[in-house]
Amino acid sequence: MKAVVIEKPGTMVLKDMPVPEPPKGFVRVKVKRAAICATDLEVLDGNIAAKYPLIPGHEWSGIVDALGENVDPKWLGERVTGSNDVVCLTCPACRRGEWRYCKSFKEIGFKMDGAYAEYVIVPAYGLCKLPENVSFAHAALAEPLGVALGTMKKSHAKLGDTCLIMGAGSIGLCTLVVARAMGLRDIVVCASSRGREELARKHGADHFIATKEQDLEEEMKKLHPDGTDVIIDATGMEECIQKALRLCKKGGTVVLEGYGRGKTMQIRIDDIHINNLHLIGAGNNWNMHQKAIDLMASGVINIEDFVSETMPLDEFEKGISMVRMRPRGFVKAEFQP
Repeated sequence: MKAVVIEKPGTMVLKDMPVPEPPKGFVRVKVKRAAICATDLEVLDGNIAAKYPLIPGHEWSGIVDALGENVDPKWLGERVTGSNDVVCLTCPACRRGEWRYCKSFKEIGFKMDGAYAEYVIVPAYGLCKLPENVSFAHAALAEPLGVALGTMKKSHAKLGDTCLIMGAGSIGLCTLVVARAMGLRDIVVCASSRGREELARKHGADHFIATKEQDLEEEMKKLHPDGTDVIIDATGMEECIQKALRLCKKGGTVVLEGYGRGKTMQIRIDDIHINNLHLIGAGNNWNMHQKAIDLMASGVINIEDFVSETMPLDEFEKGISMVRMRPRGFVKAEFQP
């Protein structure tokens, strides 16, 4: 099979690889779509711990075409997406459904080969069947949508809360869609430029602030003069987190959704302490794929237009370049093996 392989940090190549066989409890999926995530670039650049050589890719959809031992035969031939979490299923964390707290946790696309290939091996227990009205392109976005669903669940946001989302990448935009579906109001999205403003407004942003042109804190004083109820930082950037703490309403909530790239950052503790803020980490969101697919199937959420480009595996350099450069209006590129 063809596969895109990171041989070592900084080196990515297209290779012919053996078609893998599914072990006990796993299935083989013929990949129909695999989305490129910005996190995959962190793996390519060596900024996230990974097992090299590695086939990346953790946002995928496809058709089950082979079964390992002890897998229900019903899965053969099914259109699916699913969890990338490889866990023991027996420890206390797994029994609570908190798979990413499992001590033996591994993730497909990071410590195990992922979906930038014609086939991928995934655990049967994490599979989600796709309704006919959910396309492969849409289903491959269940993972980033699941991140947003998990983040908003942790935020304990309520109907009618005001909201600020910092960052208009795919995670920030997915969070916007979930916030709107939950009934949050007066939603503000901020980003450095206006490249994704049109898409953000289409998906429910009441206001959009371009920080290269406008002063975020001054604009937010006009929009939410008493502070914002719920602020989601989807950037992982020190300056944005500092501003989020200052802009949040007293007694409000700041959720850290963005990846901080291992950096040590400075924050003013009194911004949290004196204002009784709820500061929540949202870096591990488990078991949300099925909910994401259900919402897509029902029509409550439709983010298929986040797929900006589709390409074969042998154009992987183009896809990676687009994710790095983020041309105007671009959100996601997907491989179609």
